[in-house]
Amino acid sequence: MAEGRKHPDCLSCRYFSVTWDPRFPRSCSVFGVKSRLLPSVVVFRATGHICPSYERSPKVRSDS
Repeated sequence: MAEGRKHPDCLSCRYFSVTWDPRFPRSCSVFGVKSRLLPSVVVFRATGHICPSYERSPKVRSDS
């Protein structure tokens, strides 16, 4: 997570998915969130805590 950010990058999380619903295109399978915003932002706004379930997806390649 980058310095100063309040939430992890859902796009690299194993629990993130894209839905077919154009009104709610982003989803988190852990929290059952469907939203226009990144799910970690929704979790932060609802709880005041950084998403505790972020786990880097093995499908995301490393640029190092």
